[in-house]
Amino acid sequence: MKNMVRIRAGLGLLMSMLVPAGQALSVERPMPPVEVAEASITQLHEALLARRVSARQLVAAYLARIAAYDQAGPGLNSIVTLNPDALAIADALDRELATKGPRGPLHGIPLLVKDNYDTRDMPTSGGTLALATLRPAADAEQVARLRAAGAIILGKTTMHELAAGTITISSHTGQTRNPYDLARSPGGSSGGTGAAIAASFAAAGMGSDTCGSIRIPAAYQNLFGIRTTRGLASRRGVMPLSDTQDVAGPLARSVTDLAILLEATASEDKADPVTLGADGRRPRSYLSSLQPGALKGARIGVVRAMFAVNPDDAEGRPVYEAAIAGLKAAGAEVIEVEIPGGLPGNADIAAGPFEFQEDLARYLASHPGAPVGSLQAIVAAGLHHDQLETRFNDALAAPRRADPAYRAVLARQAALRATVEAVLLAGRFDALLYPTALGRPPVIGAENIASNCRLSATTGLPAIAIPAGFTPRGLPVGIELLGAAFSEPRLLALAHGWEQAAKPRQAPFSTPPLVAGKPPMTQSGTMKVNAGKAGATLAWRYDPLTARLSVQAAATGSGGDAPFALALHRSPDGKPGPVLAQLLVAGQRRGTAELVLDARARADFAAGRLYATLHTVARPLGAGQAALVGE
Repeated sequence: MKNMVRIRAGLGLLMSMLVPAGQALSVERPMPPVEVAEASITQLHEALLARRVSARQLVAAYLARIAAYDQAGPGLNSIVTLNPDALAIADALDRELATKGPRGPLHGIPLLVKDNYDTRDMPTSGGTLALATLRPAADAEQVARLRAAGAIILGKTTMHELAAGTITISSHTGQTRNPYDLARSPGGSSGGTGAAIAASFAAAGMGSDTCGSIRIPAAYQNLFGIRTTRGLASRRGVMPLSDTQDVAGPLARSVTDLAILLEATASEDKADPVTLGADGRRPRSYLSSLQPGALKGARIGVVRAMFAVNPDDAEGRPVYEAAIAGLKAAGAEVIEVEIPGGLPGNADIAAGPFEFQEDLARYLASHPGAPVGSLQAIVAAGLHHDQLETRFNDALAAPRRADPAYRAVLARQAALRATVEAVLLAGRFDALLYPTALGRPPVIGAENIASNCRLSATTGLPAIAIPAGFTPRGLPVGIELLGAAFSEPRLLALAHGWEQAAKPRQAPFSTPPLVAGKPPMTQSGTMKVNAGKAGATLAWRYDPLTARLSVQAAATGSGGDAPFALALHRSPDGKPGPVLAQLLVAGQRRGTAELVLDARARADFAAGRLYATLHTVARPLGAGQAALVGE
């Protein structure tokens, strides 16, 4: 716990090191304050080349957002630790840019990586308290390649403990929150990366995916995330969950940013044998595939069997259908298709239960300074989160690779891959389409997420999660496109075509642009409601970072004018709208209420369409209205 406190304190320490905008690095002219919210890698790169901004300023701007929103404000809790050398690295890259020119599009660009990637300058905990002090001697291969491309590894993101789940909770960092709804999970296990990139804490980020751990956070944070073909990119130096199913790759706010990161990280690695056989099939370029009109004439198979009936998914289904209609409107040929024999249950085709213990032990053995050497040691010491108790005990009791059931699982995986490849080939499909996750992001405290992660994870075929839209309550919905082996350029092209047509990206309400380096202030106001001789006075405060509205109310009146209710409504179309909260009930003359506004109520509040109605004995249906208007 002491180490965790030091890490959290380090956020404030790093912020104290920042210099004001315009004084960062030696430049020819003063520079204006930097705004990085929603900025793409391409935009930042162009600004660096034009000397409108320095890498130091970018680091400072992202650190300012992290300080304002990660532990403060909405309290996303998405960052484990920050790189203490980030500013010095930025200065060196600024000097290099001035003297030698850029290394490429990632030169001077701050990125975040999941805390299961080895980093030589920061701990790699895997989300468990047992490994909070683990210091790898070298970078993971993909981290090394990003640094070589000129990227600045700004820090590490939270994750579901040991990547063994999809809600992003751990003994080391606790629960991470979804910036679109702070009462909900960001998904996982790369939930910290998902939340941080959605909140613009860096230009883009890296995650890992064993069964949905990149794609679920992408769907739940209105991001693009890609699970690459097994063998496309190295997993060396990434703490494993399942050697058969693990991949590591990017999440970003745009398809172009995904492509840039793949250009830097997809490579052969002799230390990760799975990449060696892929060299002859590995695409040569990703950015060049992003051409206009990619959806025109594309053939997309919709796997209806994967649109499962789920009561919690009712709000998502119209979003899926609208996205399918949008693909058709953009020129794609969309055809419903079945997978012969159906999709096996996850328990029948998951390799992870057989591999987890052995793979983790092998990784820990490669780090001589590791505080523990096995999952058994972590559990025995009680250094795991309570919500992982059953998951880890089940893993300890699970059979190993020598068990015949393991060979049966691998055989079923191979059969499923052959079936899916046959469907793609027979239908001449560019991709198969299905929802990424079934149901909205779970409320914090829930332990399970229903997803379609296994089709890609168990076949080794690539899949890209793309934003489909939002529910009426403002929760992101994602769909997924799965293609043939090493078809990443085509999947990126299709996603890019959708992005250009639909423009689905919307920033979360809870992490808006800073104003003079600070988050927006709390709003407040007072109002009066009169109904005959009855009256009510309301004083309210609204925090735009948490969407929390607090109201204090007092009412007067007697006899026929005696108040028995004071209700707060929203009015989306200027007509009487539904009750959001009851501020007073019968017998009360004073009351308080606190509520969190969803996307619909936030929009009505911003437009001055939240109003209070006073109900009296003589006027039981309400009389006298007043809107909440800020001071």
